[in-house]
This record gives sequence, C-alpha cells and structure tokens, in this order.
Amino acid sequence: MDFRHVGGAGVVAVVGIPARSVLLQGIDCPTILSAMATMRDVAALAGVSIKTVSRVVNGEPHTSRAVIDKVHAAADQLGWTPNSNARNLRTGRTGVIAIAATGLRRPTTAQLVEVLVEEIRRRGLEATVEPTEQDPRRIEEILTAIGTHHDGAVLVQPPEVPFMTGRSQLPVVVLQGYGAAVPFDRVDEDVETAATLVARHLSLMGRSRPAVLGRDRGTAFEEGSNEGASRLLLAALQNSGIRVPHFVPIVDQPDRRAGLAAAASVLKQYPDTDSLICANDEVGLGALTALELRGIACPDQVAVVGHGNLIDSRFAVRSLTTLDHHPLDLARATLDLLAERISGSAPTTARAVTIPVTLLRRESTMGRR
Repeated sequence: MDFRHVGGAGVVAVVGIPARSVLLQGIDCPTILSAMATMRDVAALAGVSIKTVSRVVNGEPHTSRAVIDKVHAAADQLGWTPNSNARNLRTGRTGVIAIAATGLRRPTTAQLVEVLVEEIRRRGLEATVEPTEQDPRRIEEILTAIGTHHDGAVLVQPPEVPFMTGRSQLPVVVLQGYGAAVPFDRVDEDVETAATLVARHLSLMGRSRPAVLGRDRGTAFEEGSNEGASRLLLAALQNSGIRVPHFVPIVDQPDRRAGLAAAASVLKQYPDTDSLICANDEVGLGALTALELRGIACPDQVAVVGHGNLIDSRFAVRSLTTLDHHPLDLARATLDLLAERISGSAPTTARAVTIPVTLLRRESTMGRR
C-alpha cells in the first residue's frame, strides 16, 4: 500500500485503492478526502495543471480522452467533487444537460440513456432525463429551456419536427437520429459496416436462406425502406452470396413478444429458413424462445443475430450473437460535440460523427464450444 502526499492541506492519497474503500485510523477516508481535497490536489495526483483540471470539470473542448480519464480517476481517488455552485456563478451556466429520449421502456434506449447520465456526471455536470414519447411539444419545451434550465440538450432517437429548422446554432446534439432531417450535430453508429459484418458472418457460417425480423437500422437512413429490409442490408447480403431475405414486419414495439411471434410466423411460412436477422436483441431473444418452443436446434438448424448487446443477450439459454454499437463511445462523442457547442468553439455547420460497431460472435451462430 502506497501512501503519498499530493499537496494542499496535507492530503494523503492511498495510491491504487479507491478512497471509498479505505479506512484510516477508524475514520472513513471519503469524509476526510472530500472535505480536504482541492483542485490542486487532483491536479497533482493526475500529473496535470490546475487549468487542465478546470477545463475537464467545465467540459471545455480540445482535451484528450487520456487526460480526461486521468483527471476523473484522480478525483474519484481523492473523493473530490467540483463546487458546482461556484462554477455556475462564474460561468453563468446551469451545469445541467437535458436528455430527451423517445421512451425508457425499450432496454436499448434505457441502456444508452444510463451511459449518458453516468458520463455527464463524470464530467462534473448534472443530467435531467425527459421521456418525450415522440411528442413534439416536449421536445419544443426542452429546446426553449436551453440557457435557463439547462445548458444544452441531447436528443435521443428524435422524430422529425418542423420547429427544429432555423435552430442549428443551439447547443444540441442528436444521438441515433439515423436519417432524421435535423439541423444539429449528430452521432450515429456505422450501420453500413453493421450490415456487412452480419452478412459476412452468416456467409462464413454457411447460411444462405435468411429472414429479417423487423426493420434493421439501415432503413432509418433510406426513403421507401419502411416495408422491408434496408438497401444497405440487401446489398451486403447479395455481396456475400446470400439470397434476398424474407421479411417479417413488426408493427408494435420490437420486443421479445414480437420477436417470438415474428420468428414463429416466418418459420411456419418458410420452413427452410436457416438464419434470423433481428431488429434488436429483444427481438432476438424472443426468436430464440420461438426456436426452443418449436424444437428447432440453434444454431444447427437456424442461427440468430441481434443488435444492441444487451446484458440479457449474454445470459440467454443460447448466448446471442449481436452487434455492439458501443454506447460509451456514442455518449462520449455526443458530449464532446455538445461541450464545443456550449463553449461557442464549434463551427457554424452541423457535424456528423459515426461510431464503429463490433460483431460479437456467440452461441446463437457459433454453437457451444
């Protein structure tokens, strides 16, 4: 155990052990450290300047991810939190970021919002979450309150609404807006690569008769793709030597119940189907249940691919092969863009950032080993 003086009021850090887990002479260290530690102490422990710590705390742009992580780690170790009241008085900002989400009942959306909230707090700010339920009035209220109730907003999977036009200079970032025509900075996952990864994997597994359950992510970028698989997915499958897939629409929520019903329908109508490409992990988990109920071996007879890398997808009876869109990377890219908008250092034109995806190969396509 390494005790080090890190400067300022004789503060001692226990290097390598989180402050909250250490007892010093029977007294809880977080109480001591959080009360005594200062920004100078954080800077000393992180090996950076006080100005750098201030830039990280205030969410200012042009600070590397490695430096941000060092400052956050030092702050956590010392139990130090920034004085938000003092900062807000100094900057004239609220220190609050609003998150407008289409709804939190869908696990993929809830997972993304949770990561956003955690990352906002890591940056010394606070988050408010507003489930908009696709109601344009709620989005309008959030945009109108920028500058009074919050400093900026993240719109998660928003609908296209006309009042957004002409507001491109507001500190707003759209996350997973896909093809929505919005005038703001936007962050999306790479749906083209996602389609290619799925197609190549199924081809390598010897699959040639797929079915698509629900709309894949690529349809959101394409007009006229509402009634079938996206052109991106169709092209990727064709390039991999796989025929045009059967398509089963999901009218209501793309959840497990819908996945079970869609899989049962396509397997009854097209019993030669050898793979199911699912709109998300919830649909994929429902499809796995359908296979089990019908006594169809997975993946020997039918393979299943999801999208979203939900926690449940790892612990299903057959762990689900899925596309990981890396929520933390999405959140960090979103908040980096938003910080530049809030500070006034962003360009006048809207920017678009695309985050790579990863195919996680699991038992639903690879079998058990």
